[in-house]
Amino acid sequence: MSLAAAPGTGSTSTSPTAATLWRGGRGVLLVALVVVAGAVIGVLLSGSGGGRPLDPADTSPSGGRALAQLLRAHGVQVTRVTSVAEAEAAGSGDRTLLLSDTSFLSEEEAGRLGAIPADLLVVGVQPYQELITPGVRAAKKVRARSREPRCELRAATMAGSAYLGGSSLTAPSGATGCYPADGRPTLVSYTDEGRTITVTGDGQFMSNLRLAEDGNAALAMNLAGTRPALVWLAAPETAPQATGEQGLYDLIPGGVRWAVVQLAVVVLLLALWRGRRLGPVVAERLPVVVRAAETVEGRGRLYRARRARDRAAVALRTSFVDRVTPRLGLPSAAGPDAKVEAIAERTGQARFHVGAALYGPPPADEAGLVALAAYLDMLERQVKES
Repeated sequence: MSLAAAPGTGSTSTSPTAATLWRGGRGVLLVALVVVAGAVIGVLLSGSGGGRPLDPADTSPSGGRALAQLLRAHGVQVTRVTSVAEAEAAGSGDRTLLLSDTSFLSEEEAGRLGAIPADLLVVGVQPYQELITPGVRAAKKVRARSREPRCELRAATMAGSAYLGGSSLTAPSGATGCYPADGRPTLVSYTDEGRTITVTGDGQFMSNLRLAEDGNAALAMNLAGTRPALVWLAAPETAPQATGEQGLYDLIPGGVRWAVVQLAVVVLLLALWRGRRLGPVVAERLPVVVRAAETVEGRGRLYRARRARDRAAVALRTSFVDRVTPRLGLPSAAGPDAKVEAIAERTGQARFHVGAALYGPPPADEAGLVALAAYLDMLERQVKES
C-alpha cells in the first residue's frame, strides 16, 4: 500500500511570505522613518545658527548678500569691515558708511564711528545710538510691515512702499521723516556738517528674505548706493565652540526624545488599527494638467543646472528692454545709450546703475542673478507707474 500523495492533492501553506510581510508593514516603517527623520532634522536646524543679520557675506534669509551683490552689479564698490579701525581706514572720501550691527562695540568705539567723515546709514536702532547719530533715538517699538513713505525724501518717494517698522524714531530739527507709524517716522534723514545721515527703525527691508518685496530693493539702493563706494560694518565671525565627544543623541533634549518616542507609539498603533481596514490601492489614470508656466520653469531649471547665468541674464535684460521700450516712446532701433538715458530719466535711478543693470557684465553667482531680476522688475514697475 503506497502512502504517496496523488499529484495535485498536496496541502498548501497559509504562512505569510516575506513579500506579504513587506507589503503589510512598509507603510508603518515609512511612517516611523518620517517621524525619526523629522525629529533629527528639527534638532539639527534648531541647533544651527540663524545667520548673521544684514551681513554682506551672509546668504541666509536674514543676511545681506543679495543687496551687496546688487550694489556691486550697479558699479558700487562694497567693502565689508568688522572693526572701527577698518571703518576709519576705509570710510574717508566719497563713500557711505553702513552700520547694521554695533552690538559688539564699546562706547568709545561708537563715538569714533559717529565722527567718520562720510555719509552715514544706520540700519536699525543700535547701542549708543546718541553717540553715533546725535538727536535720533528710539521712541517706541512698532510692528514691521509694508508702509507708504508719506514724505518728500526722494529716495523714499521713488521706492514707494517698503517693509519698515521695528522702532519709531525722534528726529532732530530740520530732519525729514518717512514711513510713519503711530505718528512718528521709522526712517529719518538729515544733513550734519555736509554729511547725509539716515537712520531706519528696522533693517529687514535690506535682508535677503525681504529685498524682492514691495519697493525694498529700490529703497535699499537709493540709500546705500548714492556714493561710488560703500563701507559696510558687520559683526566679526566667532569661532564655534567645541562640543567634546558628544554624539547626536546626547545633543537632543530629553523632552524631545520622550516626545518622539510617544509620537512613534501613537503612529504605530494608528497604523495597525487602520492598516487592516484598507484594501489594495487602485490605480486610476488621470488627465495630465500642464501649467502655463511649465516651459518657463523648465528652462530656468536647465539654466540653473548648466550654471548658464550669462544666458539667463541676457534673457532677463532682453525681455525687459523689449517690454519697456514702447512705453518710453523709443523706436526699436534705439541705441543702448538712448535707452539707458530714457529709463534713468523716467525712473529717477542713477544712469550708471541702469547702464550696469542692462549692459554690464553677467552676475557672478545665483544671488547676483536674483538681485538683477529684482532690480529689473523694480525698474519696469516704475516705468509703468510713471
